[in-house]
This record gives sequence, C-alpha cells and structure tokens, in this order.
Amino acid sequence: MNTQAPRQRHALGVALVIGSCLSLPFGAAIAAQLFPVLGSWGVTSLRVSIAALVVLVAVRPKARRWNRRQWLVSALFGLSLAAMNGFFYAAIALIPLGPAVAIEFLGPLVLAAVLTRRAADGVWVGVAVLGIALLGVDGMIGAEPLNPLGVLLVLVAAGFWVLYIRLSAKVGEVTTGHDGLSIALLVGAVALLPFGIPAAATVVQQPQWLLPAALTAVLSSVIPYTFELAALRRIPQRVFGVLLSLEPAFATLAGLLLLGQQVTPLRLVAVALVIAASIGTTVGSRRGAPPAATGSFPAVPD
Repeated sequence: MNTQAPRQRHALGVALVIGSCLSLPFGAAIAAQLFPVLGSWGVTSLRVSIAALVVLVAVRPKARRWNRRQWLVSALFGLSLAAMNGFFYAAIALIPLGPAVAIEFLGPLVLAAVLTRRAADGVWVGVAVLGIALLGVDGMIGAEPLNPLGVLLVLVAAGFWVLYIRLSAKVGEVTTGHDGLSIALLVGAVALLPFGIPAAATVVQQPQWLLPAALTAVLSSVIPYTFELAALRRIPQRVFGVLLSLEPAFATLAGLLLLGQQVTPLRLVAVALVIAASIGTTVGSRRGAPPAATGSFPAVPD
C-alpha cells in the first residue's frame, strides 16, 4: 500500500496554511504603509473591491434564483466582513500589527468556549486574557505604548470576527459552492464605497499607489482564499485550526521586518500565550464548533 501520496497531500496542506498565515500579515503590513495616503478605511475598500472582482470573475455566482433568506444571510455576511476588516485596519493604523492580531484572536477564542461549554476552553480563554493583560502592561511600561483607541478598535474587529464566523456557517448552509462568499464580497465592497471612491480617486491621480494597493488585495485576500480552501481539502479542520493559531507570530514578524515595529520580550510572551490558548482550544474542541471558530477570513483579520 502506497502511503506516500497521503503524506504528500498532508505536507502540501500544511505548507498552504503556513503560506496563508505568512501572506495575511505581510499584506496587512503593506496596507499599513498606504494608510497615510489612502486612509485605513480607503485601503479596506480597495482591498475588498479588488477581491470581490477577482472572486466574482472566478466563481460567477448563480444567484438569480436565490430566495430572500439566501440574499439576507449573504448580505449580512458581507457587512460583517467589511466591518471586521475596516475596524482591524483602523486599529493597526494606531497599534503594532502583532499585538493587534493577538487581541483580535479573543473573538474566536471566546466563541469557541461559548459553543463547546468545556471547562478547559474557559481555562484557555483565561490564558489568552492573561496574554492580552501582558500586552497592556507592555503598552504602559514599554517604549512603544499601545494606543487605547487602537485597542478598542481591534476589540470591535474581534466582535465582528465572531459575527463573520457565525454568518459564514449560515451562508454555507443556505448556498452552494462559493456563491455566498462572492455575493458577500460584493455587498462588502458596495458598503465600503463611500471610503473607496476618494481612495480610488487618489490612486488615479497618483498611480504609484496602485501596485501596493493591488498587492495588498492579493496578499490579504486572493492568496489566503486560494490557499486555505485548497488546504482544507488536504488536512483535517483541527490541524488547520492549530496551524492558523500561529498567525499572531507571523504578524509580529511582519511588523518587525516591514514596519520596524518594536518587539519586546514581554510582548513576545504575550503573543506566545495567545498562540498557546488558540492551539489549546482547537486541539481540545469538539468536532464542528472550534474549527469554525479558529478558521479565519483571509482574517484576520488579518
């Protein structure tokens, strides 16, 4: 019996998730460099609009015969998607990328604990809260204090991540294939148009910003969508969730390399605690709830 093929499939799936985890924060780091010119919400709009165009062309959704419920769930999914990304980008305009991703992970961690009602998950949420508390201490005593408004914004993004997760499951129930996602992206793009029109006008007048804007969309949306969907066909959802838990570490690395953001020992410990909590919740979760909770919109938030 040849076991080489399943092993290769598993190895490829792991590599795809790691590639997604690398792509998301580096895309966010590039996006952060556009904020002074296009604004965080303007960059969000361009990212979602470009992603919507790519996915709509690729999927060509058959939504003409949808019923009211299908349209409503997909529209709400799109609005939560737009808000999650918008508030996250607004947050990383004020606080470093690594801590922002770590704080945002509170959303799916708390959701996992609520859905499973396991005592162990409550303990892991406590570990994550301890990590966030250490980030707060580091923000007060470190050389680079965390902006309180930025922390509040990323907590709002974490709340919308929870809505995104729940609505994603509903969309999967009432639509087929990737039709729901493509319509959700379209709704999100339309909702963000008030921010996107001025940003697009700036890009037209200063076309040197078009390439980094497109690169942000590719790294933060197109590549993660493609890689994560392909990975889920090759590895179990629980393994997927564990690997995805490494995202705060990759975000810290991206912030250091591309944005020159400070990485203190206390901050590293805090991020490590959040990663441990995410892995612990994923490994110990019941089938169904936490894998969805630890699954990301090509996330996270990020």
